[in-house]
Amino acid sequence: MQKLYLIRANKKLSGGAEMYLAQLSAQLEKRKIDHAVLHSSLPKFLPAWLRVLLFDFMTCRKKEDKFYFSLDRISCPDIYRTDDGVHKVFLSIENKSKTNPLHWVYLALEAKAFRRAKKIIAISGMVKNNIIDAYGIDPSKIVVIYNGIELQEYDTSHAFPKLSKEFRIAQAQKIITFVGSGFKRKGVEEFLHIISRLKYDDFKAFIIGKEKKLSCYEDMARQLGLENKVVFTGPRKDVNDFYVISDIFLFPSRYDPFGNVILEAMQFSNAVITTRQCGAGEILDEAFVMDRPDDYSIAATIDGLLNDDRLLDEIKAKNRRTVQSFTIEKNVEETLKVIHEIIY
Repeated sequence: MQKLYLIRANKKLSGGAEMYLAQLSAQLEKRKIDHAVLHSSLPKFLPAWLRVLLFDFMTCRKKEDKFYFSLDRISCPDIYRTDDGVHKVFLSIENKSKTNPLHWVYLALEAKAFRRAKKIIAISGMVKNNIIDAYGIDPSKIVVIYNGIELQEYDTSHAFPKLSKEFRIAQAQKIITFVGSGFKRKGVEEFLHIISRLKYDDFKAFIIGKEKKLSCYEDMARQLGLENKVVFTGPRKDVNDFYVISDIFLFPSRYDPFGNVILEAMQFSNAVITTRQCGAGEILDEAFVMDRPDDYSIAATIDGLLNDDRLLDEIKAKNRRTVQSFTIEKNVEETLKVIHEIIY
């Protein structure tokens, strides 16, 4: 098999695409498939838009007959996997500065990547439809391959004693959790408004992740009367422990191509609620998918779960069973099928 070159400018394991690349590389290593990973070595003092352009130029200049499997917007991919979604759609949802040249560079490279790739891997049906609607790409060129995670046994016995001591959680309290960095796009404002509408009172909510404007969200929580209900933990290395003690994972994202946090929460037996703007919502029951992030009527559904332990336990167990089908091994097998179609 021809050597594979996996492309992602950012080397630091700071996001879903970078984590996926590391997992993909490890799986290829297990299968003894010859591959290399190409990252950017450009200095950080350069403007972001210039680094993106230079990375594309340098990567494509030395392509020759190499097989490029790209997780970044570049103008010369053989396969383009859309971990970052469709920037054109993202800009239509988020109110971003139209004068920032980075957005124009992303749009130009995105259009080239979609046109020139032999195959496009969309990580959700939502992203596939975004590509078709925004760029008119032939649907037969796009393959949907859902994300997968590493399913592993995890010692859950220590989670509640540790976190209850740190955060004073009562044994009978229900736990609602959010995990994600970049609170605006991931829907923390909507999260706060939803839980402020709950009639069920004996709960604690944890918001886990990095956010530059954290004080704004803390002020919002106080204004909504949630200061004794919500804990902003900041980034944590023990996120799995929060999943373990959590009952409901609420993720009212404004735009997320997939959202591996959905799979992670399901692995630890959470009831999960998200939006149609999150690709992972496609694997959930319709009752737990909001039409839009500010569909605050979902509070009634959450109240129904919190007030009915039997129903809550059923949904948690069902999600745990469902996630068994979304493994990184399955993802890699499906990805290799697409690669083989092109190479052979």
